[in-house]
Amino acid sequence: MQVSDMRALRLIFYTKTQRLHRLNPSIPNSLSSFPQFSRHFLHSTPSLHHSNSTAETAPRAWSIYDPAPGTDGNGNAKKPNLDIVGNKKKGKARFSWVCADCGHSDGQWWGTCRQCNAVGTLKRFSEGGSAEVSEGKTWLSPKAGESQPMRLTDVNRGINQLNWRIPLYGPFGNEVSRVLGGGIVPGSLVLVGGDPGVGKSTLLLQIAAMIAERNDLGQPAPVVYVSGEESVEQIGNRADRLSIGADELFLYSNTEIEDILGKSQPLSPRVIIVDSIQTVYLEGVAGSAGGPAQVKECTSALLRFAKKTNIPILLIGHVTKSGDLAGPHVLEHIVDVVLYMEGEKYSSYRLLRSLKNRFGSTDELGVFEMSQSGLQAVSNPSEMFLSDQYSDSEYLAGLAVAVIMDGSRTFLIEVQALCASGSTAARQVNGIQASRADMIISVLMKQTGLKLQENAIFLNVVSGVKLSETAGDLAVAAAICSSFLEFPIPNNIAFIGEVGLGGELRMVPRMEKRVNTVAKLGYKMCIVPKSAEKSLGSHGFEGMEIIGCRNLKEVINTVFR
Repeated sequence: MQVSDMRALRLIFYTKTQRLHRLNPSIPNSLSSFPQFSRHFLHSTPSLHHSNSTAETAPRAWSIYDPAPGTDGNGNAKKPNLDIVGNKKKGKARFSWVCADCGHSDGQWWGTCRQCNAVGTLKRFSEGGSAEVSEGKTWLSPKAGESQPMRLTDVNRGINQLNWRIPLYGPFGNEVSRVLGGGIVPGSLVLVGGDPGVGKSTLLLQIAAMIAERNDLGQPAPVVYVSGEESVEQIGNRADRLSIGADELFLYSNTEIEDILGKSQPLSPRVIIVDSIQTVYLEGVAGSAGGPAQVKECTSALLRFAKKTNIPILLIGHVTKSGDLAGPHVLEHIVDVVLYMEGEKYSSYRLLRSLKNRFGSTDELGVFEMSQSGLQAVSNPSEMFLSDQYSDSEYLAGLAVAVIMDGSRTFLIEVQALCASGSTAARQVNGIQASRADMIISVLMKQTGLKLQENAIFLNVVSGVKLSETAGDLAVAAAICSSFLEFPIPNNIAFIGEVGLGGELRMVPRMEKRVNTVAKLGYKMCIVPKSAEKSLGSHGFEGMEIIGCRNLKEVINTVFR
């Protein structure tokens, strides 16, 4: 073996032993520990043998040196080949690429997100940057050991459940309190969603003014209204339009969570309102405002702040095109209460529903009307679904009144039917399940003998309401019979009942509450299943006659005689 080859082999072997020794100290780091190589290597390269004495003091950097550099193609001498393979820089920041849409993190830039395939959404962020944000901010990061397990009896001791919640006064406040379960719970996190322009900001601004003007503690109660979408002047203009002039209502326009909470805490507010959660951000968290990571972390920070300070926070949330709350689905799991505000585009009425409520029932419903002075409570919700009460005439043919339940609220809605004989138009159904309408029409043809085969039937529920429960089956059948027979139904009759495949009438839940609402609205007659007539007759509804029918034939003979 030539000398150059021996030198190369000796250098390679020495480098490998040094690397293995650093990984595992039990492996010798000296060539003298290998007798089969020492007689060849040590005598020829004494410098390597003596280098062990300074290995501990020398820095962990070494080089591979080519003692025979040679020449390049032009005849010039090559520079020695030094390959630094150690001495890593300490404290060098590591970076990752995070998608601003879905929050997916990757170690290198790929051009497109490998999770959602979005183009141009990868942003560069420093790993560990978010850890520095939470230092000194007790509401941004939970600390272990701050709280201890407590007995249930100790938790409830000294708490008056009747005065625990923050009350809301007046007809408007009663409607909101009904949906919340009795008022605003201290330390709770409430999310209000709805379509753009439905009135979410107006609703929360009126709630803020009500709490600031009438405090149950007998002393001024500041309320902070923070907006990331509007300026302070714009919020003030809207408050002036709603005739709101509370002295303890503070307006603030900002989008940074740390600054919002830092400026709000010294005021000791009764309630904090953030409009909206998709516009705020937390410094150091990956993604832009409104992204999944930002929405999740901002909501978590607000939740910890609310629980630590016992200050309730009301959030406004955007919705997607499909009507779902924008952002990750975990947003609905983090918050305590999820409210959804509904309203038709060309209607002034608004419905406030509870989709999630840790402190009350989710079956409640609040009804409001949007006016020039803001949202007003509707004392009689049925009036929004009933048309003017015309006298008995031909114009009422094909119209029947159904009694439905939405949560604990009872509504009377109008069902319209049109039977056009000889028409080639396809059957049209609005507000009723198409399969349910087909079943009722088939039962009428089979069990009552009505010749509906040659008629184009159109069904509609007034005001765009969706008739989802089976209690409206009888009203749908009565409306079809009225249009087909061209016999108007008197305007003082209501229908309650489910229709079976045999044409029989079946019971529906909460019959007593439905009939009681019909009686309060001044109706003179209510058609119910025969099985419910006896139990309802004992209650003695003044001024209203309850008629029980076994099947659709009896209904036709009773109403259209």
